[in-house]
Amino acid sequence: MKLPAIRDFLENEAAAGIALMIASAVALVWANSAAAPLYEALLALPVTVTAGGVGLDKPLILWINDGMMAVFFLVVGLEIKREVLAGELSNRSKAMLPGIAAVGGMAAPALVYAACNWGDPVTMQGWAIPAATDIAFAVGVLALLGSRVPSSLRIFLLALAIMDDLGAIVIIAAFYSHGIVPMALGFAAIAGLGLFWMNLIGVRRLTPYMLLGFVLWVCVLKSGIHATLAGVALAFAIPLRADAPNRAEDEREDSPLHRLEHALHPWVAFLILPVFALANAGVSLSGITPSSLAEPVPLGIALGLFAGKQLGVLLASWLAIRLRLSALPAGANWMQFYGVAVLTGIGFTMSLFIGTLAFPDPEHAVAVRLGVLAGSIASALFGYGLLYAAGASRATRMAEEAR
Repeated sequence: MKLPAIRDFLENEAAAGIALMIASAVALVWANSAAAPLYEALLALPVTVTAGGVGLDKPLILWINDGMMAVFFLVVGLEIKREVLAGELSNRSKAMLPGIAAVGGMAAPALVYAACNWGDPVTMQGWAIPAATDIAFAVGVLALLGSRVPSSLRIFLLALAIMDDLGAIVIIAAFYSHGIVPMALGFAAIAGLGLFWMNLIGVRRLTPYMLLGFVLWVCVLKSGIHATLAGVALAFAIPLRADAPNRAEDEREDSPLHRLEHALHPWVAFLILPVFALANAGVSLSGITPSSLAEPVPLGIALGLFAGKQLGVLLASWLAIRLRLSALPAGANWMQFYGVAVLTGIGFTMSLFIGTLAFPDPEHAVAVRLGVLAGSIASALFGYGLLYAAGASRATRMAEEAR
């Protein structure tokens, strides 16, 4: 991905972050207003889709979390494939620092959560909740800082968040799939093989992929593996190469992958993610006291996001730079880098989503939302403060040098 394309992407993500913040605020106000019963009733509204006597009957909240979020993961998969094959992550030296930082940034929060919930096998199921970064929110905060943050740090955050998403996909597949149905899984495997076969024989039209992708999603939904993984499998099968195999890389903007990503990105950024936030960020604050945050689940999530994320990213990056495996992003100092490390603790969308998988029962839902909101807000405010101060000192130093 070339620098102008990255700037365009970041600008879109900034707007998406603002939309996500607005949807989250609306959810919080709605869940604590006189219209709160309407909020709960709307999420529990049964929605049935049938075709030929066969159908799916689920409450609205599950259509959002299992259906709409599958499209989100489709876009995530497209971004990962593009970056690995032809973007920033295709260069080993450029991918080294965000890759190492992402590993540290996923391991440390999980350890912090485990330390807060050790000995309780039920609450330990949420160990992965604070492990992922919400790119839309994080880049939205960066956008508020403007030129105070070097573009190299923005690109670093984007690459780290993409690798975080890949790690989250692996975690969901490995640890949050239950009650496997062999027959449905077999049909899903056949559909997946069909997708990759179309790629191998050179099918470049998107319609066959989308139709078979829908079949794959239904089979995965019925198989016991989380349905959002169907979106990732479909993304990895979409061809990156355009119709002419010998075309230059810069001329591949009309490839199936680019076309689909550009078509879906606005819908995901400005509809799917805000709707997900609206449906999952509504926390009733009734009866919640400061001591509620000291309970193991919200404490583990909040500390994992705020303390674990920044500690893991910073230590892993420092070791990589110290061992000369990589270098600090160009034009950035350690205080600015630390500020970006803090922003990785904004786990909002992915943390809430993993929370719904770890604790499908309503008993822990409020605790998960409380911990995610507390950790994400603290990371956003502290990270913004650090980067603002670092940007101000940098501007002062440059002005003195100019004089």
